[in-house]
Amino acid sequence: MRNPSRRGFLRTLGACTAIGALGACTITKNGSVTTVTINVAKVKAYGQAGLNAVSTILDITTVATAIGAPAVSVINIASAALGASLTAFTSAAGSSVTVSYDNATMKTRIDSVLADLQKVASDLEAGLKGASSKVSSSILSDASVAVSSLSTVISVFEGLLGVVSARRATMTEAQALRNLGVTA
Repeated sequence: MRNPSRRGFLRTLGACTAIGALGACTITKNGSVTTVTINVAKVKAYGQAGLNAVSTILDITTVATAIGAPAVSVINIASAALGASLTAFTSAAGSSVTVSYDNATMKTRIDSVLADLQKVASDLEAGLKGASSKVSSSILSDASVAVSSLSTVISVFEGLLGVVSARRATMTEAQALRNLGVTA
């Protein structure tokens, strides 16, 4: 669980430092003020990856049919929430965003994109699990690549935000985004 205190923010800085080389964020310090600038294009790419994962899986007719209308509806609701949070983030952030430990509004928007990505992934995983006995292994494999790619994107995004997760990336960020048709 994330710690909204200054100490929690400083831990986030440590995580950002570790992945700063990826271009996801930069950290500057001026006296006692530490500022983290997050690459908005990366956050947008992560959100788009989630939306593309939903499209990829639901566009496979046999998978969508096997998942069933109720589960597809749940997935579509999660996808719509992700789209809305991504739009709100993008509108507020512009081309770059600077986050400090007391910038609650932007932190909330970024956390919302992550939470909605996690919901989309969870719903897709549940849907595929339910469809696994109804779909051929080759088709299921294609859908599983999309879910695995999304899990990698979420893992990288969590790292950016300093969230500790049990997820393990199964591929590189670039591979995951490419699998989901996103360039960052």
